Amino acid sequence: MTAVLGTLPFLATLWLLVVLGAAVLEESGAKIAAALKGEPKRQPFTPSAGRTRTWIAVRTPRCVRAPLRAAA
Repeated sequence: MTAVLGTLPFLATLWLLVVLGAAVLEESGAKIAAALKGEPKRQPFTPSAGRTRTWIAVRTPRCVRAPLRAAA
């Protein structure tokens, strides 16, 4: 009975590893195959990935050093 209860978690873990491995290979299998062959895999051109501009809002400080207040 103990062997049956020990086998079930082992098989469930093994099944989970197979499912996760298949998902990884499905997503990045072409990149892995190209890397093993020594060929760079070209990414499809997207116009938004070319030149992007980021605007950073620069706030000027109100005062460089805050004056110390007298204790009341």
